[in-house]
Amino acid sequence: MPTLRLLAIIEAATITGPAKNLLQFAKLARSTSFDPAVEVSIAVFQRPGAPQLFLDTARQAGIPVHTIPERGRFDRSVVATLRALVKDLRPDLIQSHAVKSHFLTRQAGLHRLAPWVAFHHGYTWPDLRARLYNQLDRWSLRAASQVLTVSLPFRDELARHGVSPGRIQVVHNAIDAQWGAAARCPEAAAALRARWGIPAESKVILIVGRLSREKDHRTLIEAVGRLKAVDAAIRPHLLIVGEGPERAVIEPLIRDRDLAGSVTLTGQAPSAEPYYGIADVAVLSSLSEGSPNALLEAMAANVPAVATDVGGIPEIVKDGESALLIPPRDREAMTAAIARVLTGESLRRKLTTRAHELILAHHTPESRVRCLIEIYRQVLEAR
Repeated sequence: MPTLRLLAIIEAATITGPAKNLLQFAKLARSTSFDPAVEVSIAVFQRPGAPQLFLDTARQAGIPVHTIPERGRFDRSVVATLRALVKDLRPDLIQSHAVKSHFLTRQAGLHRLAPWVAFHHGYTWPDLRARLYNQLDRWSLRAASQVLTVSLPFRDELARHGVSPGRIQVVHNAIDAQWGAAARCPEAAAALRARWGIPAESKVILIVGRLSREKDHRTLIEAVGRLKAVDAAIRPHLLIVGEGPERAVIEPLIRDRDLAGSVTLTGQAPSAEPYYGIADVAVLSSLSEGSPNALLEAMAANVPAVATDVGGIPEIVKDGESALLIPPRDREAMTAAIARVLTGESLRRKLTTRAHELILAHHTPESRVRCLIEIYRQVLEAR
Protein backbone atom coordinates (compact mmCIF):
# COMPACT_ATOMS: atom_id res chain seq x y z
CA MET A 1 0.00 0.00 0.00
CA PRO A 2 1.44 3.46 -0.87
CA THR A 3 2.37 5.97 1.79
CA LEU A 4 -0.69 7.33 3.56
CA ARG A 5 -0.97 11.14 3.73
CA LEU A 6 -2.54 12.29 6.98
CA LEU A 7 -3.48 15.81 8.09
CA ALA A 8 -3.74 16.21 11.87
CA ILE A 9 -5.64 19.23 13.23
CA ILE A 10 -4.83 20.25 16.78
CA GLU A 11 -4.96 23.21 19.14
CA ALA A 12 -1.56 23.15 20.88
CA ALA A 13 0.83 25.83 22.02
CA THR A 14 2.75 23.74 24.57
CA ILE A 15 3.43 19.99 24.70
CA THR A 16 0.25 18.62 26.23
CA GLY A 17 -0.50 14.89 26.41
CA PRO A 18 -2.35 14.76 23.07
CA ALA A 19 0.34 16.92 21.44
CA LYS A 20 3.07 14.63 22.76
CA ASN A 21 1.33 11.55 21.38
CA LEU A 22 0.77 13.17 18.00
CA LEU A 23 4.43 14.16 17.64
CA GLN A 24 5.51 10.69 18.72
CA PHE A 25 3.26 9.07 16.11
CA ALA A 26 4.35 11.44 13.34
CA LYS A 27 8.05 10.72 13.92
CA LEU A 28 7.64 6.95 14.05
CA ALA A 29 4.94 6.29 11.45
CA ARG A 30 6.91 7.74 8.51
CA SER A 31 9.34 4.83 8.75
CA THR A 32 9.15 2.31 5.91
CA SER A 33 9.13 -0.45 8.52
CA PHE A 34 5.38 0.20 8.79
CA ASP A 35 2.96 -0.80 6.06
CA PRO A 36 1.78 1.61 4.98
CA ALA A 37 4.12 4.32 6.17
CA VAL A 38 2.29 7.50 7.19
CA GLU A 39 3.40 11.01 6.31
CA VAL A 40 1.86 13.40 8.82
CA SER A 41 1.24 17.10 8.27
CA ILE A 42 -0.08 19.17 11.16
CA ALA A 43 -2.48 22.11 11.12
CA VAL A 44 -2.23 24.09 14.37
CA PHE A 45 -4.22 27.12 15.43
CA GLN A 46 -2.12 30.15 16.31
CA ARG A 47 -3.04 33.38 18.06
CA PRO A 48 -0.80 36.44 18.37
CA GLY A 49 1.56 36.15 21.32
CA ALA A 50 0.83 32.48 21.99
CA PRO A 51 3.71 30.15 23.04
CA GLN A 52 5.64 28.55 20.19
CA LEU A 53 6.84 25.38 21.95
CA PHE A 54 4.66 22.92 20.04
CA LEU A 55 5.29 24.64 16.73
CA ASP A 56 9.06 24.71 17.25
CA THR A 57 9.20 21.10 18.48
CA ALA A 58 7.28 19.80 15.46
CA ARG A 59 9.43 21.69 12.98
CA GLN A 60 12.65 20.55 14.68
CA ALA A 61 11.42 16.98 14.17
CA GLY A 62 10.97 17.66 10.45
CA ILE A 63 7.19 17.44 10.57
CA PRO A 64 5.40 19.81 8.15
CA VAL A 65 3.32 22.31 10.14
CA HIS A 66 0.69 24.68 8.74
CA THR A 67 -0.46 27.48 11.04
CA ILE A 68 -4.10 28.52 11.08
CA PRO A 69 -4.09 32.18 12.17
CA GLU A 70 -6.76 33.25 14.65
CA ARG A 71 -7.64 36.79 15.67
CA GLY A 72 -9.73 35.58 18.61
CA ARG A 73 -11.91 32.83 20.04
CA PHE A 74 -14.62 32.99 17.35
CA ASP A 75 -12.63 33.93 14.25
CA ARG A 76 -14.86 32.75 11.39
CA SER A 77 -12.05 32.96 8.84
CA VAL A 78 -10.61 29.76 10.33
CA VAL A 79 -13.27 27.66 8.60
CA ALA A 80 -12.34 28.90 5.13
CA THR A 81 -8.62 28.55 5.89
CA LEU A 82 -9.06 24.93 6.92
CA ARG A 83 -11.08 24.08 3.82
CA ALA A 84 -8.48 25.69 1.57
CA LEU A 85 -5.67 23.78 3.32
CA VAL A 86 -7.41 20.42 2.90
CA LYS A 87 -8.12 21.10 -0.78
CA ASP A 88 -4.49 22.05 -1.29
CA LEU A 89 -2.91 19.11 0.57
CA ARG A 90 -5.50 16.50 -0.49
CA PRO A 91 -4.81 14.18 2.46
CA ASP A 92 -5.97 10.56 2.41
CA LEU A 93 -7.17 10.96 5.98
CA ILE A 94 -7.99 13.78 8.41
CA GLN A 95 -7.32 13.44 12.12
CA SER A 96 -8.56 15.87 14.78
CA HIS A 97 -7.82 16.32 18.47
CA ALA A 98 -10.14 17.72 21.16
CA VAL A 99 -13.31 19.75 21.16
CA LYS A 100 -12.32 22.75 19.05
CA SER A 101 -10.68 20.74 16.27
CA HIS A 102 -13.64 18.34 16.13
CA PHE A 103 -16.16 21.17 15.85
CA LEU A 104 -14.25 23.03 13.14
CA THR A 105 -13.67 19.84 11.16
CA ARG A 106 -17.40 19.21 11.01
CA GLN A 107 -18.36 22.90 10.63
CA ALA A 108 -15.99 23.26 7.67
CA GLY A 109 -17.32 20.05 6.08
CA LEU A 110 -13.87 18.50 5.98
CA HIS A 111 -15.35 15.06 6.64
CA ARG A 112 -16.87 15.28 3.15
CA LEU A 113 -13.44 15.82 1.60
CA ALA A 114 -11.61 12.90 3.27
CA PRO A 115 -12.29 10.19 5.88
CA TRP A 116 -12.15 11.67 9.39
CA VAL A 117 -10.73 10.04 12.53
CA ALA A 118 -11.42 12.02 15.72
CA PHE A 119 -9.33 11.56 18.85
CA HIS A 120 -11.40 12.00 22.02
CA HIS A 121 -9.18 12.62 25.05
CA GLY A 122 -11.91 13.20 27.63
CA TYR A 123 -13.46 16.38 28.93
CA THR A 124 -12.48 18.99 31.50
CA TRP A 125 -14.98 21.24 33.23
CA PRO A 126 -13.18 24.40 34.44
CA ASP A 127 -16.20 26.63 33.73
CA LEU A 128 -19.67 26.82 32.20
CA ARG A 129 -18.26 27.65 28.76
CA ALA A 130 -16.18 24.45 28.73
CA ARG A 131 -19.21 22.38 29.71
CA LEU A 132 -21.20 23.88 26.85
CA TYR A 133 -18.35 23.07 24.44
CA ASN A 134 -18.37 19.50 25.72
CA GLN A 135 -22.05 19.18 24.84
CA LEU A 136 -21.34 20.57 21.37
CA ASP A 137 -18.56 18.03 20.90
CA ARG A 138 -21.02 15.16 20.95
CA TRP A 139 -22.70 16.70 17.90
CA SER A 140 -19.36 17.04 16.13
CA LEU A 141 -18.25 13.46 16.76
CA ARG A 142 -21.38 11.91 15.26
CA ALA A 143 -20.05 12.79 11.79
CA ALA A 144 -16.60 11.21 12.22
CA SER A 145 -15.71 8.04 10.31
CA GLN A 146 -14.08 6.71 13.48
CA VAL A 147 -13.75 8.02 17.03
CA LEU A 148 -10.74 6.90 19.04
CA THR A 149 -10.93 7.36 22.78
CA VAL A 150 -8.64 6.35 25.62
CA SER A 151 -10.74 4.33 28.06
CA LEU A 152 -13.78 2.10 28.29
CA PRO A 153 -15.78 4.59 30.44
CA PHE A 154 -15.14 7.30 27.85
CA ARG A 155 -16.33 4.94 25.10
CA ASP A 156 -19.53 4.20 27.00
CA GLU A 157 -20.13 7.91 27.68
CA LEU A 158 -19.81 8.77 23.98
CA ALA A 159 -22.23 5.99 23.05
CA ARG A 160 -24.76 7.28 25.58
CA HIS A 161 -24.57 10.69 23.90
CA GLY A 162 -25.31 9.52 20.39
CA VAL A 163 -22.00 8.43 18.86
CA SER A 164 -22.47 5.06 17.15
CA PRO A 165 -20.78 2.35 19.28
CA GLY A 166 -19.59 0.65 16.10
CA ARG A 167 -17.49 3.70 15.25
CA ILE A 168 -15.74 3.98 18.65
CA GLN A 169 -12.50 2.22 19.52
CA VAL A 170 -10.30 2.43 22.62
CA VAL A 171 -6.59 3.07 22.03
CA HIS A 172 -4.39 3.66 25.07
CA ASN A 173 -1.46 6.05 25.05
CA ALA A 174 2.14 4.89 24.80
CA ILE A 175 5.60 5.75 26.05
CA ASP A 176 9.19 4.71 25.39
CA ALA A 177 10.21 2.15 28.01
CA GLN A 178 13.50 4.04 28.54
CA TRP A 179 11.75 7.34 29.18
CA GLY A 180 13.06 8.86 32.39
CA ALA A 181 16.22 6.76 32.60
CA ALA A 182 18.55 9.73 32.12
CA ALA A 183 16.79 11.65 34.91
CA ARG A 184 18.11 9.23 37.53
CA CYS A 185 21.60 10.74 37.27
CA PRO A 186 22.57 11.61 40.90
CA GLU A 187 24.22 14.89 39.91
CA ALA A 188 21.18 16.04 37.92
CA ALA A 189 18.83 15.01 40.73
CA ALA A 190 20.87 16.90 43.31
CA ALA A 191 20.95 20.00 41.14
CA LEU A 192 17.18 19.90 40.64
CA ARG A 193 16.55 19.55 44.37
CA ALA A 194 18.85 22.49 45.02
CA ARG A 195 17.10 24.59 42.37
CA TRP A 196 13.75 24.19 44.14
CA GLY A 197 15.10 24.17 47.68
CA ILE A 198 14.06 20.59 48.44
CA PRO A 199 16.24 19.05 51.20
CA ALA A 200 18.03 15.82 50.39
CA GLU A 201 16.25 14.01 53.23
CA SER A 202 12.74 14.97 52.05
CA LYS A 203 10.54 12.39 50.33
CA VAL A 204 9.30 13.86 47.06
CA ILE A 205 5.65 13.29 46.15
CA LEU A 206 5.18 14.22 42.49
CA ILE A 207 2.03 15.17 40.62
CA VAL A 208 2.23 16.15 36.95
CA GLY A 209 -0.60 17.67 34.96
CA ARG A 210 -2.76 20.66 34.26
CA LEU A 211 -3.93 22.55 37.34
CA SER A 212 -7.62 21.97 36.73
CA ARG A 213 -10.55 20.95 38.88
CA GLU A 214 -10.78 17.34 37.72
CA LYS A 215 -7.17 16.68 38.82
CA ASP A 216 -8.26 17.32 42.45
CA HIS A 217 -5.01 18.71 43.82
CA ARG A 218 -6.95 19.69 46.95
CA THR A 219 -7.26 16.12 48.24
CA LEU A 220 -3.56 15.48 47.61
CA ILE A 221 -2.50 18.65 49.43
CA GLU A 222 -4.64 17.68 52.41
CA ALA A 223 -3.16 14.16 52.36
CA VAL A 224 0.37 15.59 52.40
CA GLY A 225 -0.60 17.67 55.42
CA ARG A 226 -1.70 14.50 57.24
CA LEU A 227 1.39 12.44 56.42
CA LYS A 228 3.47 13.64 59.35
CA ALA A 229 0.75 12.48 61.73
CA VAL A 230 1.01 9.02 60.18
CA ASP A 231 4.81 8.84 60.45
CA ALA A 232 6.86 11.77 61.73
CA ALA A 233 9.96 10.42 59.97
CA ILE A 234 8.54 10.74 56.45
CA ARG A 235 9.24 14.48 55.85
CA PRO A 236 7.11 14.79 52.69
CA HIS A 237 7.60 17.42 50.00
CA LEU A 238 4.90 17.79 47.35
CA LEU A 239 6.12 18.82 43.89
CA ILE A 240 3.36 20.08 41.61
CA VAL A 241 4.38 20.30 37.94
CA GLY A 242 1.94 22.06 35.63
CA GLU A 243 -0.11 25.19 35.19
CA GLY A 244 -3.78 26.05 34.96
CA PRO A 245 -6.79 27.84 36.41
CA GLU A 246 -6.76 26.00 39.73
CA ARG A 247 -3.54 27.73 40.81
CA ALA A 248 -5.76 30.46 42.28
CA VAL A 249 -7.34 27.80 44.53
CA ILE A 250 -4.21 25.76 45.26
CA GLU A 251 -1.98 28.58 46.52
CA PRO A 252 -4.39 29.81 49.25
CA LEU A 253 -5.01 26.20 50.30
CA ILE A 254 -1.26 25.64 50.78
CA ARG A 255 -1.09 28.74 52.98
CA ASP A 256 -4.19 27.76 54.96
CA ARG A 257 -2.72 24.33 55.71
CA ASP A 258 0.63 25.86 56.70
CA LEU A 259 2.43 23.85 53.99
CA ALA A 260 4.38 26.62 52.25
CA GLY A 261 7.70 24.94 53.09
CA SER A 262 6.49 21.50 52.02
CA VAL A 263 4.90 22.23 48.63
CA THR A 264 6.51 23.54 45.43
CA LEU A 265 4.66 24.65 42.31
CA THR A 266 7.00 24.63 39.33
CA GLY A 267 4.58 25.99 36.73
CA GLN A 268 4.58 24.69 33.17
CA ALA A 269 7.67 22.63 32.24
CA PRO A 270 8.84 21.73 28.70
CA SER A 271 9.18 18.15 29.96
CA ALA A 272 8.37 16.55 33.29
CA GLU A 273 11.12 13.96 32.81
CA PRO A 274 13.71 15.58 35.15
CA TYR A 275 11.19 15.67 38.01
CA TYR A 276 10.69 11.91 37.96
CA GLY A 277 14.41 11.68 38.69
CA ILE A 278 13.84 13.04 42.21
CA ALA A 279 10.40 11.53 42.85
CA ASP A 280 9.85 8.88 45.51
CA VAL A 281 6.21 8.40 44.55
CA ALA A 282 4.00 9.75 41.75
CA VAL A 283 0.36 10.51 42.53
CA LEU A 284 -2.69 10.91 40.31
CA SER A 285 -5.48 12.32 42.46
CA SER A 286 -7.85 12.77 39.54
CA LEU A 287 -11.64 12.62 39.56
CA SER A 288 -11.61 11.72 35.86
CA GLU A 289 -8.92 10.25 33.62
CA GLY A 290 -8.59 8.57 30.28
CA SER A 291 -5.21 6.97 29.52
CA PRO A 292 -3.05 9.32 31.60
CA ASN A 293 0.42 10.10 30.31
CA ALA A 294 1.48 10.94 33.86
CA LEU A 295 0.80 7.35 34.92
CA LEU A 296 2.70 5.91 31.95
CA GLU A 297 5.59 8.28 32.68
CA ALA A 298 5.84 7.06 36.26
CA MET A 299 5.71 3.44 35.08
CA ALA A 300 8.46 3.99 32.51
CA ALA A 301 10.61 5.99 34.94
CA ASN A 302 10.39 3.29 37.65
CA VAL A 303 8.60 5.57 40.10
CA PRO A 304 5.88 3.82 42.15
CA ALA A 305 2.39 5.25 41.59
CA VAL A 306 -0.61 5.94 43.77
CA ALA A 307 -3.69 6.70 41.66
CA THR A 308 -7.42 7.04 41.94
CA ASP A 309 -9.47 4.16 40.60
CA VAL A 310 -11.17 6.18 37.84
CA GLY A 311 -11.49 6.19 34.04
CA GLY A 312 -8.89 4.16 32.20
CA ILE A 313 -6.46 3.86 35.12
CA PRO A 314 -7.60 0.35 36.17
CA GLU A 315 -7.29 -0.71 32.51
CA ILE A 316 -3.58 0.07 32.71
CA VAL A 317 -2.54 -0.99 36.23
CA LYS A 318 -3.83 -3.38 38.88
CA ASP A 319 -4.11 -2.47 42.54
CA GLY A 320 -1.37 -3.93 44.71
CA GLU A 321 0.55 -5.31 41.73
CA SER A 322 1.63 -2.39 39.53
CA ALA A 323 0.23 0.59 41.50
CA LEU A 324 -1.86 1.37 44.55
CA LEU A 325 -5.38 2.38 43.59
CA ILE A 326 -7.67 4.36 45.86
CA PRO A 327 -11.18 5.88 45.69
CA PRO A 328 -11.35 9.48 44.45
CA ARG A 329 -11.65 12.31 47.01
CA ASP A 330 -10.59 9.96 49.83
CA ARG A 331 -7.80 11.79 51.66
CA GLU A 332 -7.44 9.09 54.34
CA ALA A 333 -6.94 6.36 51.73
CA MET A 334 -4.55 8.58 49.80
CA THR A 335 -2.53 9.38 52.92
CA ALA A 336 -2.29 5.70 53.83
CA ALA A 337 -1.31 4.61 50.31
CA ILE A 338 1.42 7.25 49.98
CA ALA A 339 2.77 6.30 53.42
CA ARG A 340 2.85 2.61 52.43
CA VAL A 341 4.92 3.38 49.35
CA LEU A 342 7.31 5.77 51.09
CA THR A 343 8.00 3.37 53.97
CA GLY A 344 7.90 0.03 52.14
CA GLU A 345 10.99 -0.75 50.08
CA SER A 346 9.81 -4.20 48.99
CA LEU A 347 6.44 -2.77 47.93
CA ARG A 348 8.13 -0.06 45.86
CA ARG A 349 10.30 -2.63 44.14
CA LYS A 350 7.31 -4.89 43.39
CA LEU A 351 5.20 -2.05 41.97
CA THR A 352 7.89 -0.57 39.75
CA THR A 353 9.05 -3.94 38.39
CA ARG A 354 5.57 -5.01 37.35
CA ALA A 355 4.67 -1.55 36.02
CA HIS A 356 7.71 -1.50 33.75
CA GLU A 357 6.86 -4.96 32.46
CA LEU A 358 3.41 -3.65 31.49
CA ILE A 359 4.95 -0.78 29.52
CA LEU A 360 7.05 -3.22 27.51
CA ALA A 361 4.12 -5.57 26.93
CA HIS A 362 1.31 -3.14 26.11
CA HIS A 363 2.31 0.50 25.83
CA THR A 364 5.29 0.91 23.51
CA PRO A 365 5.04 3.63 20.83
CA GLU A 366 5.67 1.07 18.09
CA SER A 367 2.70 -1.07 19.11
CA ARG A 368 0.45 2.01 19.21
CA VAL A 369 1.57 3.04 15.71
CA ARG A 370 0.75 -0.41 14.34
CA CYS A 371 -2.66 -0.29 16.01
CA LEU A 372 -3.47 3.13 14.55
CA ILE A 373 -2.28 2.22 11.07
CA GLU A 374 -4.55 -0.82 11.06
CA ILE A 375 -7.49 1.37 12.09
CA TYR A 376 -6.65 3.87 9.32
CA ARG A 377 -6.48 1.03 6.80
CA GLN A 378 -9.95 -0.15 7.85
CA VAL A 379 -11.37 3.39 7.63
CA LEU A 380 -9.98 3.87 4.12
CA GLU A 381 -11.30 0.50 2.95
CA ALA A 382 -14.76 1.30 4.33
CA ARG A 383 -14.73 4.64 2.50
